[in-house]
Amino acid sequence: MSFDRALDGFRPVSVPAIGGAEYAARVGALQARMRAADIGAVWLDASSSLNYFLGHSLGLSERIHGALIPARGAPVHISPTFEAPKLRALLREDGPIATWQEDEDPYALIAAEVARIAGEGAVLALDPATPWLFAAPLQAAMAGRITVAKPLISALRQVKSAAEIAIIQTAMEASYQVQKAVWQNLRAGISTTETCAFISAAHKALGVKPLFAAAQFGAATAYPHGVPEPQILTEGDMVLIDMGGVLHGYCSDITRSYVFGTPSARQRALWGYEHAAHAAGFAAARIGAPCEAVDIAARDSLTAAGFGPGYAVPGLPHRTGHGLGMDIHEEPFIVRGNRTPLAPGMCFSIEPMLCLYGECGIRLEDIAWMAEDGPRWFCPPSVSLDRPFD
Repeated sequence: MSFDRALDGFRPVSVPAIGGAEYAARVGALQARMRAADIGAVWLDASSSLNYFLGHSLGLSERIHGALIPARGAPVHISPTFEAPKLRALLREDGPIATWQEDEDPYALIAAEVARIAGEGAVLALDPATPWLFAAPLQAAMAGRITVAKPLISALRQVKSAAEIAIIQTAMEASYQVQKAVWQNLRAGISTTETCAFISAAHKALGVKPLFAAAQFGAATAYPHGVPEPQILTEGDMVLIDMGGVLHGYCSDITRSYVFGTPSARQRALWGYEHAAHAAGFAAARIGAPCEAVDIAARDSLTAAGFGPGYAVPGLPHRTGHGLGMDIHEEPFIVRGNRTPLAPGMCFSIEPMLCLYGECGIRLEDIAWMAEDGPRWFCPPSVSLDRPFD
């Protein structure tokens, strides 16, 4: 079967989007944290956090636009005047929009709105995604009454609700289906470019917005983010396929590594070391354990096999994982030094890649989520080198 024919078997997936009551609860939870921290307002830039709390997206540009969330009361959007009609059409619920003309100072407008909705002298907390282009003049306009909103926002976003888990589950199952189709339809002579094109087309056929597609063959698999040049698949190549999509604003992310053709004894051994490290990371993911425990367990497994130590190559040169949600990489990060306790609702990757520059690399990446009694996989992990899919 060819990649083109494989597309015939895909049908759009379906799962409910986040509802209005959940958006209201998110804003309420943020406001409670703001009051506890004596913060008057939070600035949400044109970022995924704007979408998380208010349910719509804005494109980042050289003009500041976003929303202010006061510690009490309704959000206020900030917009260039000429963009306001479009913004109004995007809002889930009607609400105030403060506008500025091209020859006016938007930062003075934001400072005035903070004083109006939160009181004179109120502190403004900035979305961590706010560019310095905007943060610096906001700092001046607020006379230094600026702090960071990251602790407030991350504490909420890194714990997913049942509705969020259901969306991520559906997105992950779609990408798993695409991964399996790639494995079933690879052939000698195919290029990484053709493979990535299929990955994007397959996600679209499933009703999932393509986010990224990465295919690496042979020695190129040793590099975590690939190489600039495309490769052609030949017998005995290690294959690394990484992909992700977006469904209702939430991401999927999954990587599989296997051999095209008959694996050598060396490839089998290396794959086994990676598989053991992947399993060790999952075993260390326990409610209340620090995030770093997952990284330490996976890294220790590879070190015991003779790799590393630490971040040295041959070995694992990067963190073991990252949170997953509305951003492909978000809190909690699975890395030494992150003492954040694992809690129910957290979603994160376990991907302790084994890199051997000049030879090959092996990455088994799956997303886990924390249930009340411990970790769960969204999709079945690889059983063996010969059975990368269940």
